[in-house]
Amino acid sequence: MKLLNEVIERRIDDSIVESLRRREYGLSMDAILRVVDEIHANIPDNKRVSYGIVYAIRVLSEDLYGRLVQVDVPILPAASHMLRASADAKCRGVSLGLLSFHGVDHLESVLPHFEWAAASPDWGTREYAQMFFRRLIKAHPDEARQHLLRLAESEDANVRRFVGETLRPVQENRWFYQDPDYPLSIIKEMFRESSAYARTSVGNNLSDMARQCPEAVYDVVRELVDSGDRNSYWIACRACRNLVKKEPLKVMDLLKVDEYRYKERIYKRSDYHGD
Repeated sequence: MKLLNEVIERRIDDSIVESLRRREYGLSMDAILRVVDEIHANIPDNKRVSYGIVYAIRVLSEDLYGRLVQVDVPILPAASHMLRASADAKCRGVSLGLLSFHGVDHLESVLPHFEWAAASPDWGTREYAQMFFRRLIKAHPDEARQHLLRLAESEDANVRRFVGETLRPVQENRWFYQDPDYPLSIIKEMFRESSAYARTSVGNNLSDMARQCPEAVYDVVRELVDSGDRNSYWIACRACRNLVKKEPLKVMDLLKVDEYRYKERIYKRSDYHGD
């Protein structure tokens, strides 16, 4: 699916790259918003559900990064300035995309900017931060792990949620299925999470992981229940949303309940033979 045409490519060069080269950041930010919308408009109607504005931001950030490198425009000062100066989440998203590419070779330089975005009061900015940070996890798993462990202890619930979300086993993190200990070794620091916002992320993370690594998640659920902590138990229940579809009795045994509610479905122990 080709979304960049000659008109858009020319606008990227003339309005964004050239403005960034001259450090005219206000002009570059305005142009970024126009180009994101133009790329988004080129997505076929039948693919809008799967490929939306987020995809347009991905496309622009990758293309723009390559162009800036070719003309030796410094990425870090340009992207970090736009990230903090723009009030628009789409522009911040492109800036974070640029920082993620730059961070593959210069990790330490971009970490403060991702942490700033993770703490943003703007939901969209936080979402782009966790999405683009996954590139850095894959490129620098050991260093990223240490950074995320520190963020898991943040006083800011938004930052803690960033940890849970960036570690979810989505497309960029498929390698977690071969190494589930990697994400689990980090999110275990949030097993007693007091914030519902961050706690939900931890539970969703485990629920996603259970699709491919059920035994690993069963072990975690057992640990959470045995802890006796109310917040840990809530996470355990959330983690079982996919497990209960295949092994309802095992889930109810682990959670020590006689029924489990998932969406509109109610699993009752009495409905199964062998009680």
